[in-house]
Amino acid sequence: MSVSASQRYRRRVADGLIQDDPAQREVLAVLDDIADALRRETRAGLFGLRLRPPKAVKGLYLWGRVGRGKTLLTELFLEGLPDVPHQRWHFHRFMNHVHRELAGMPDTADTLAVLAKRIAGQCRLLVLDEFFVSDIGDAMILYRLLDRLLQAGVGFVTTSNVPPDELYLNGLQRQSFLPCIDLIKRACTVAELLSGNDYRLRALQHAATYLTPASDATEAVLAGQFRSLSSQAPAAAEIEINGRDIPARALGAGVAWFDFAALCEGPRSAADYIEIARDFHTVLLSGVPRFDAASEDPARRFVHLVDELYDRHVNLLLSAAADPLSLYRGNRLQREFERTVSRLIEMQSTEYLTLPHRP
Repeated sequence: MSVSASQRYRRRVADGLIQDDPAQREVLAVLDDIADALRRETRAGLFGLRLRPPKAVKGLYLWGRVGRGKTLLTELFLEGLPDVPHQRWHFHRFMNHVHRELAGMPDTADTLAVLAKRIAGQCRLLVLDEFFVSDIGDAMILYRLLDRLLQAGVGFVTTSNVPPDELYLNGLQRQSFLPCIDLIKRACTVAELLSGNDYRLRALQHAATYLTPASDATEAVLAGQFRSLSSQAPAAAEIEINGRDIPARALGAGVAWFDFAALCEGPRSAADYIEIARDFHTVLLSGVPRFDAASEDPARRFVHLVDELYDRHVNLLLSAAADPLSLYRGNRLQREFERTVSRLIEMQSTEYLTLPHRP
């Protein structure tokens, strides 16, 4: 018998790993019902009992302020679905994937229907983290994409910082996007996670976000922070950004841990940093060096990285060779680095850490 997300949650509470939260338990009850429906549909398919094409289960649109535990609840839900084909994406990466797939397809009467059937052949459930629509290209195809996926039998579980009615707010041609909002509300239970606790902020406040000097001890602290923020142990991974693989010390839902060299000493561009800032609400960075005249190029990339993380309200936890004021001893970037120093200091503040991510 499968262990429900609610049961997994109670076990973690009993083990002292998380704090019991009635608001989270209410959402877990909805996720348990979705999991049961998915298992029934999956069993019907396995035993040849399905007399009709698969019907998409009613999903969940879970929204709430930053740090309320949306990611944790989603992970507990997915842990109980090992036999249910599903895919999990950050919303922005999913839409990039969709646009790439469409660009490579021959023109047909309904390319989105063809793509939806392709996705349906791989999964019954699509989990989209940080659902946030800001791009008109995404907005104009999203209704038809979601509609075709539902027709193909794919259900949705999504997390967001805003309610459906505020999606693509003030966007160009928003009137054309309103049917998509209606579709989301029909296809999903809309639930606000009303927890009064900001668990992410609590985790960040309990540990320094700027560690110096970089050492084995500070790396151990970063490893602990990754575990706390992602609920998983660090494991080496790779992420594809703009067609190139970038090695990471660890990747979790919304959390990434990189070495400085991987992000700032290779052929990286501001476009890479924009993608990272959109995909992750928290970035850990190990081994930021002291910059001098011989390291102006890595210093410039670091300036660009901090700019993009700051603009999108990404939490930055790092280990560095020196404090912000002592990091740069070069010649060409003195003015630019003054801004970086100011931002590194501000990014340690409670005011910054409570800002919602802007993917």
